[in-house]
Amino acid sequence: MIKKISETSLDGVLNIELDAFEDHRGAYVETYNLKEYKKAGIEVDFVQDDFSVSRRNVLRGLHGDNHTWKLVSCPFGKYYLVVVDCREKRATFGNWEAFTVSDRNRRQILIPPGFGNGHLIVSEQAIFQYKQSDYYAPRGQFSYRWDDPGFNIWWPVKDPILSKRDEAGAYV
Repeated sequence: MIKKISETSLDGVLNIELDAFEDHRGAYVETYNLKEYKKAGIEVDFVQDDFSVSRRNVLRGLHGDNHTWKLVSCPFGKYYLVVVDCREKRATFGNWEAFTVSDRNRRQILIPPGFGNGHLIVSEQAIFQYKQSDYYAPRGQFSYRWDDPGFNIWWPVKDPILSKRDEAGAYV
């Protein structure tokens, strides 16, 4: 169940805090309920769920597209998530905000189309989970280097583990 929804410094990006049932056995968390999200004003229809499992210091991103909403969460571990406004014709292009997302804080971040995101694993291992409002289409993706000087993003790592795509920083 949704405990609290708050706006962030980025237009349309929401911070969603989930409630949990906890007892001596552990915790039970409802991560998505269409009726609850619609009741909270989140009118996004998700069609695809994905996750990646990574180890400490793996950095994935900055990636996105101009038509997909993403609902990002962390069912296991902890990561540092950066969301960047990549809408080039907007005055807010390049604005970014960082979030710590973990299995303990049960935070979800709703990311609108036109925003890129990247994440760095800060626990030994973590699962990056996300729901998408559209099916993945590699041709429609944009990608920026994680350390693009135009964004001036602070990352809590100097030498991350990167894919070839993220190393190259295939720009728009």
